Amino acid sequence: MTKVTSERNETRQIAGAASWSAGAAADDGATTKVTVEDETRSRPAAMAERYMSVVRDSCGAARQCAARTWQRCNSTIAQAVASASSKGRREEQRSRSSSPETGAGSATKGRPLFAKPISRALEMSVTTKVVGCLRSNILTILNITGVFSGVVLALVLRASREEKWTQREIIYVGFVGDLFLRMLKCLILPLIISSMISAVGSLDLSVSGRIGTRAIVYYMTTTVSAVILGIILVLIIHPGEGSDKGIVRGGSIRHVTTADMLMDLIRNLFPPNLVQACTAQYKTVLTPPADYLESLANMNNSNGTDAGNMTAGKPKNLYDWKMSSDYEDATNILGLVVFSTVLGITLGRMGAKGKPLLNFFVSMSEAVMMITGWVVWLSPVGVMFLVASKMLEMESWEVMLGQLGMYFFTVMIGLFIHGFVVLQLIYFIVTRKLPFRYVGNLSEALATAFATSSSSATLPVALKCLEEKNLVDPRVTRFVMPIGATINMDGTALYEAVAAIFISQVRGIHLTMGNVVAVSITATAASIGAAGIPQAGIVTMVMVLDTLGLPAEDVSLIIAVDWFLDRFRTFTNVLGDSLGAGIVHHLSRQELDEMPAQPTGAKEVDIELDGPIGGADLEKGESSNGGPSSRNNPNVTSAAVEVEWQSTSM
Repeated sequence: MTKVTSERNETRQIAGAASWSAGAAADDGATTKVTVEDETRSRPAAMAERYMSVVRDSCGAARQCAARTWQRCNSTIAQAVASASSKGRREEQRSRSSSPETGAGSATKGRPLFAKPISRALEMSVTTKVVGCLRSNILTILNITGVFSGVVLALVLRASREEKWTQREIIYVGFVGDLFLRMLKCLILPLIISSMISAVGSLDLSVSGRIGTRAIVYYMTTTVSAVILGIILVLIIHPGEGSDKGIVRGGSIRHVTTADMLMDLIRNLFPPNLVQACTAQYKTVLTPPADYLESLANMNNSNGTDAGNMTAGKPKNLYDWKMSSDYEDATNILGLVVFSTVLGITLGRMGAKGKPLLNFFVSMSEAVMMITGWVVWLSPVGVMFLVASKMLEMESWEVMLGQLGMYFFTVMIGLFIHGFVVLQLIYFIVTRKLPFRYVGNLSEALATAFATSSSSATLPVALKCLEEKNLVDPRVTRFVMPIGATINMDGTALYEAVAAIFISQVRGIHLTMGNVVAVSITATAASIGAAGIPQAGIVTMVMVLDTLGLPAEDVSLIIAVDWFLDRFRTFTNVLGDSLGAGIVHHLSRQELDEMPAQPTGAKEVDIELDGPIGGADLEKGESSNGGPSSRNNPNVTSAAVEVEWQSTSM
């Protein structure tokens, strides 16, 4: 050690003398050039070599420490194994000596030394697995329990008295569930905007284009298959045979034409005010003429006929009605998704200039997901009271199972086949994986969808299930799921196709093949325009009826069971969106793997030279050992040496 120290001091003296000589020669105007390498070494080179040697010494010391630690661990393990083996032999010898039945036929002969420890370990492992399974699926179990508890609570409350529950009492019962639903809806807007911008901005433009194309192709495929399935079932079962006698009408109807509905859909793609789009969306309002209102009043006064039977009165032409515009209280999610996608693409193209704003939305998305993780723990209680309040609102099971029973079961059969056969088969064909575990991990989102009857409100929970349990890439989920919650409405498309043909069967109208094709196309477009809110399909249903020439008032024929079917439609919509995210992730895994990532094979060590070195302060320009200062030498630009080496050199 003394020898090494003396050599370092000697080298330092030689370097200082050489640098002093070079400085003196430069001041005197001499042109002498020293050719010996050791004598021409400058101060910065000596400093760099010095601290490189410090780093090498530190690495060597770390390797030696790790080797000594490994040797100690090996010796400790060996001692523990030897102690356990000797203890096992002593116990076996003691049991043999104390037992009268010893010999070749003894049951203990040849028994492994560690039989008891191994059996105990197996028992502990099974217990650990069971506890771990319950711990990871406790929220799912609680949500399912909440659904059944809500049904039981509603049945108990209905049977507790003879008279009907009032509206105020039902609101009291559903108050806790309403609070839970408000919490989820509060997260929709920041989640959709931040997740879309962060996902699209973090992807390459070509990669995001391919991911979006795959998602759109999947959505169109599943929507068209749902419409075709619904048309086949309603034409085979014929649930509308007979008349509409005994079917209770209800609800208010919005008069609208197919052209107006499609133009409203396109208008909402480009909202003129983003702040207004957060709370309202555009719609066309048709005002009937005065003679129509007079004829309607005369029919109700004279015959007592319901307002929907306008086929016997003066025919109305909606295209002759006065047009006006209005904004309804509903978030324009479609317009916000379009704006977020464009902004994400722009930030990705901006590069380093757009990175701060992109990081803001990434951080915002993570914050919203963390809040979602807190809110979902309230879902079991919220789901229970939401289901209970909706069950109390129901008039009677006889109305749903009697008058509209065949229509109800036709829609239910179609939703079951599409959700648990068609969608699962598509997932299996594309990914070559069984979908049962994947769907099982979505149980929290599916229970929330059934309770809230809103695809948009279920979006935060669905993202959490996909990213944490199914391990789908967040760049895919946060890009695909908001789009799916807006335009992918498989259950709504199937329901509208079945409902339109059911109403035509009730009216006794014979449908041609052209009418059936028109229904399929219109139902697909109407499902895209349906907002992710409860019972939004009723509004777009008017557009499908207008295609068949049926009055908009006929929607009131199916309102009695729509609230219950809406929950199963939302269930199917969320299931289709989630399976689509898994399919798109599987097809895009190669592009996602090729995305640039941070290098993990290298390490960086920053050695800061803030304090005085050898009695000198480099930042102040003071020299050390008579050498030149950093202020006089332009080669010394920093008081820090950054050393980078591969991890294998450790």
